[in-house]
Amino acid sequence: MSLYTKLVSGALFPLHERLKGHSSVSIRRELERSQWLSPQELAQLQLARLREFLTRIGATVPYYRALFRELQFNPSTVTALADLQRLPLAGKPQIRAHTEDMKAEGAGRLEKFSTGGSTGEPLIFFRGRDRVSHDVAAKWRATRWWDVDIGDREIVLWGSPIELDAQDRVRLLRDRILRTELLSAFEMSAANMLQFMQRIRAFRPRMLFGYPSSLALLAEYVTANGYKVDDLGIRVVFVTSERLYEHQRAMIEAAFGCPVANGYGGRDAGFIAHECPSGGMHISAEDIVVEIVGEHGDAVAPGGRGEIVITHLRTGDFPFVRYRTGDVGSLGGEACPCGRGLPLLSQIEGRTTDFIRAADGTVLHGLALIYVLRELPQVQEFRIVQESLTRLSLQLVAAPEGREALEASITEQFRARLGQSLVVQFDYVGRIPREASGKFRYVVSKLSS
Repeated sequence: MSLYTKLVSGALFPLHERLKGHSSVSIRRELERSQWLSPQELAQLQLARLREFLTRIGATVPYYRALFRELQFNPSTVTALADLQRLPLAGKPQIRAHTEDMKAEGAGRLEKFSTGGSTGEPLIFFRGRDRVSHDVAAKWRATRWWDVDIGDREIVLWGSPIELDAQDRVRLLRDRILRTELLSAFEMSAANMLQFMQRIRAFRPRMLFGYPSSLALLAEYVTANGYKVDDLGIRVVFVTSERLYEHQRAMIEAAFGCPVANGYGGRDAGFIAHECPSGGMHISAEDIVVEIVGEHGDAVAPGGRGEIVITHLRTGDFPFVRYRTGDVGSLGGEACPCGRGLPLLSQIEGRTTDFIRAADGTVLHGLALIYVLRELPQVQEFRIVQESLTRLSLQLVAAPEGREALEASITEQFRARLGQSLVVQFDYVGRIPREASGKFRYVVSKLSS
């Protein structure tokens, strides 16, 4: 660690957090101790915090006070995580309908936040300082797993309006002090990617951070054009906010000459899990309870696949209890070679809308179609939209030559997977825009999950 990084991580950033009223420094130190507890000790710690959290919101949050009374639910009787199943699942519609009643009495100053609404369901919610402190601390802990720290040079390839619109003088000054530089993921044109590559070479960051799709596109660009960015001393590439596909991981690692670390979470759900250098996707179990539920909200057997539901134990000011993330995954039962006792997510397969349904009702991950298109050299970019059980819209950036044969090949392969009655509508475009958040979605299903 350089002297400057020590100054930033040990003094300047802690001062920044203290001025904002955050206790992230002490929390990070606590998390770095608790991560080495045994799985059994962590489970007991989590259960105790769950009881404390439910007791608090049952006393101070009007919505949960009324709900607990209606269900005759007493938080003091919670003796296992399975007791959470006595409470209903909560999604964006429930939170939108009861926003004011979700605020804790005496909560003090709450910050208003919103999700990007990639599923067509944007959400406005509120965060208190305790929650923000814990989310910052959990991310900070995971960053340090990779031998990098706040204050090390960082390039961020991002597209969220919250970040891009905040580039005022104070933000610019802070980023200069922290040695963080932000590049826009909205416009991934060849000209912009050349500038990004040149900036990365000049800045020589120790870490990159961004969307998997944007970083993979940049990696593909530098590799295809013979540029070299694997000799800069980059230690790790952090990716988050989209599903990380294995071909993206391989492409990024080959181009930048360093490992990729996957992160999972969101503005609404919090900092849920992060990958360690041993490959384990560790859940931030001190603050987050993760459940896996089936199609009808029932608990899935250990190791089974279902929707990821979270309870964030530091959201007492505006609770997220059994919150449906809309993501599909499974829990891991094995221990990670790194020795941390934190439980593992074994799979994060993407959003429920990343899945395609065949005419006979069979559910397939969008990868079944993605891999068809990835093997076609004429196809540069694509987006698949399932309109109905028998109709797909396919946006393509592709060479004009041989389109008739291309369409016949794609249609044949898609029908083999989804049914012979399938109709594929082809739409050739010059570029496929990213969403308002800057994310990119390869597959969008308009069918109910």
